[in-house]
Amino acid sequence: MIKLQVIGNLGKDAIVNNVNGKNVINFTVAHTERFKDAQGVQKDRTTWVDCAYWTDRTAIAPYLKKGTQVFVEGQPDVRTYQTQDGRQGASLTLRITSVQLLGSKNNEGGAAPANTNYQSAPVAAQSAQSVPAAGELTEPLDDLPF
Repeated sequence: MIKLQVIGNLGKDAIVNNVNGKNVINFTVAHTERFKDAQGVQKDRTTWVDCAYWTDRTAIAPYLKKGTQVFVEGQPDVRTYQTQDGRQGASLTLRITSVQLLGSKNNEGGAAPANTNYQSAPVAAQSAQSVPAAGELTEPLDDLPF
């Protein structure tokens, strides 16, 4: 299995679609890398990733607005297509398994709190049950059992 992690900003607001009775949230994430070329001139290179988050938990969709910074991870897929002039083209798509909101450019009043994490239901349920709250720790942290 190949797993891809991306941190970037949304290029436009997310769209919720229904495909064959299943919900999918579609959005694009852009990451801009700054570098200097051989002549020492600073340049920008932006990579766009098309994302598809197949989930029944669509409550995150209103918070996925243009400019919001997110951390997403999932399985990559390359889609090929034919351009209008007859050439073959390809695009990188990501089937999302986890979305984490990191913030927004203007952080308006309706924005979700930063570091909000949305995962597929089984993964989120397991991780929430396995970590005790800070007040529930009864063992000394410096005592090792071996």
